[in-house]
Amino acid sequence: MEETITGTSDVTSPVTATGQIPQQRGDTIPDAAVRYAEERHWDVFPGTWLESGDGVQRCSCGDAACPAPGAHPARPDWATQATGSATGARRLWAKQPTASVLLPTGRTFDAIDVPETAGFLALARMERMEITLGPVTCTPDRRMQFFVLPGAGAKVPDLVRRLGWPPASLDLVTLGEGQYVAAPPTRFGSRGAVQWACHPTAANRWLPDAEELVSPLAYSCGREGRRA
Repeated sequence: MEETITGTSDVTSPVTATGQIPQQRGDTIPDAAVRYAEERHWDVFPGTWLESGDGVQRCSCGDAACPAPGAHPARPDWATQATGSATGARRLWAKQPTASVLLPTGRTFDAIDVPETAGFLALARMERMEITLGPVTCTPDRRMQFFVLPGAGAKVPDLVRRLGWPPASLDLVTLGEGQYVAAPPTRFGSRGAVQWACHPTAANRWLPDAEELVSPLAYSCGREGRRA
């Protein structure tokens, strides 16, 4: 029986496959960073954090108009700071325990970034098609990020063209080398926290290739684009 999927950013449970491991309640931010490095072998690095003042949460970067408060790199050399070591992660977050958890793309995974409405539509199609997914995040700015094997950036534009879509016509972005994603439980200011739409589990340790996901993602982005 198919699961009903609705377009909401308050995703608290996985939407595909069984045997998912729920997010561990009570995890601190450093705990999450260490688990990503230790269990998934993902590189992690600490970003900015939120500071409270006058009842308002502001980004530690000091920009009152920060577009991603508490959820972006804190230093320009973040790529060299990233570590896949649990010990290294503990050391980094010991300096600032409330720093966001950021994952560099282009290393152990890339991410295909789409609007939330298109992402949920694609998830429903993928479930019907019995496509095996990797982890998927849902962000407070109403985006979804599908983790795929590295190298997606070089493939996706041509794959989209083969499907009959001009790449520029779709709100579908590939995040690869030199870019990053924010991981749960990172918060985007008062907008809320990043959550897993599909949790990292032993079953999805082996990531899909971008080619396996592009068709339902492009279709869903095109469909939502026509509605706009």
